[in-house]
Amino acid sequence: MTIIKVITPIILVLTVLMTGCGVNSNLMFKTPKDFAGYDSIPMSPAYEYRISPDDRVELKIYTNNGSKLIDFSSGGNTNETAIARSSNISLDYLVRKDGFAELPVIGDVLLSGKTIQEAQETLKTLYSSQYVDPFVQVRVINKRVIVFSGNGAEAAVVPLVNQNTTLMEALALAGGIAERGRSKHIKIMRQTPQKREVYLVDLSTLDGLYYADMIVQANDYIYVEPVKQISREVVQEIAPIITVISSAAVIITVITTLK
Repeated sequence: MTIIKVITPIILVLTVLMTGCGVNSNLMFKTPKDFAGYDSIPMSPAYEYRISPDDRVELKIYTNNGSKLIDFSSGGNTNETAIARSSNISLDYLVRKDGFAELPVIGDVLLSGKTIQEAQETLKTLYSSQYVDPFVQVRVINKRVIVFSGNGAEAAVVPLVNQNTTLMEALALAGGIAERGRSKHIKIMRQTPQKREVYLVDLSTLDGLYYADMIVQANDYIYVEPVKQISREVVQEIAPIITVISSAAVIITVITTLK
């Protein structure tokens, strides 16, 4: 019995230390309880998206200020329309780490740092030497947001297909708020030219419906805070230790009995 009295306190101390390190350790972006540093929620992005390295840009070019594009929508001669469509197949191009993209005919063009409108104007000028009154359309096709739905470790990368994807749409595309997620505590983290801003949105009541329509921006992090599961995780942490204690107690009891 003396051995049990010595071993038990040691094992209990180890248990506390181990559970203290492991419980809810997958929670991210923690803030103090009365944190007041959240930024004002913008319903639409305050800054227009700028093309970045590793973006893939879709490029379409039409001559005569887009007259062929008009012909496409109105039908026109079937054979002419088919030929015109085949000559304007949309292709996408990678913006390299140096900010340049290699484009047909004109070669390397610096696109990083430009808005979509600025990129279109730049390409229109460059293609003017090759085409008559070019009409240029540019679209970034790999814009996305990362959504943590509230299960701690689970996340989804959601492509922004629509130009004005709302917070509610992004959450829906990620599968909605998880059973463990707190709809009252949704953090949106957005990189601005100055800093990474953090907004706190509460969708637990009808009052939050207004903020459900906020427009998300490429590279936003949407983090639904999970409910802490202290009792469940403590049991999971200490179960192996309890097994060890029980086994040790049985062995000690047997040895003591044999003596």
